[in-house]
Amino acid sequence: MPEIPELEAIKGFFNEHLQGRTVSEVETRIPPVFRSPAKEFRETLPGDSFGEVHRHGKFLLFTLASGRVLAMNPMLTGRFQFVDPKTKVHGKTCLRIALVDSHREFRYHDQRLMGKLYLVGTDQLRLVPNWESNGPDLLDPQLDEDAWLLRLKKYRGVIKNIFTNAEFVQGIGNAYADEILWEAKINPYKKKTELDETDLRRLYTSAHAVMDWATPLVREAMVKGDILDYEERRDFMRVHRLGGKECPRCGTKISEITANQRITSFCRTCQPGGAQR
Repeated sequence: MPEIPELEAIKGFFNEHLQGRTVSEVETRIPPVFRSPAKEFRETLPGDSFGEVHRHGKFLLFTLASGRVLAMNPMLTGRFQFVDPKTKVHGKTCLRIALVDSHREFRYHDQRLMGKLYLVGTDQLRLVPNWESNGPDLLDPQLDEDAWLLRLKKYRGVIKNIFTNAEFVQGIGNAYADEILWEAKINPYKKKTELDETDLRRLYTSAHAVMDWATPLVREAMVKGDILDYEERRDFMRVHRLGGKECPRCGTKISEITANQRITSFCRTCQPGGAQR
């Protein structure tokens, strides 16, 4: 699932290579991902031009000269491409956008067809389900350490579950939650009530450190010049899905637990405590 590092890297790429380009033709190939009528994409996007790209949680927001926004949440398996139009089309390509006077084409493919694509006015984003009920983005400048602590006060349960709850904060998924907790030396199964203020502040710092560390590594893997072909890269991670391998900090074998179709990876030496599992 794309999380902040992947989406930040994609956002940066499109701001360099898509901004200012005009749409010439649109093909909507697989209907389920379109949450606004696919006909609107085909009939109203041609002639419109891309503006600045933003990210909000796990959404990429492509602003348009018409005052609208193409809001895309790739969910679990959604992937973005900016490639030569002659490049073989992925079997689960849902959207193709051809551009005026361009040797590149914008595509979105989704193996499980779980993504959500909206075409709405910039003042209509609140109509996107859960847009207003979800919490702030992790990288929102207004979410400083004190605001982080204040939001945490109303949550109970184990800390990893809180981290991956979009109502608390947006943009963190299962993989990077493991990395943040390892960075902070906090067991993923510790209850929030077992953590003191120092722990909670360290989690905030670690969350930002992990995003800063991972984003350029992700971009290096998916971008080649002016070509973007995003396939998930997680080979640089320190603990996530590395059960049985040595912790890069202490050498202990990394533990891996699967529950409710979610894999949690952590080091029992570096991240002591938590429920016995």
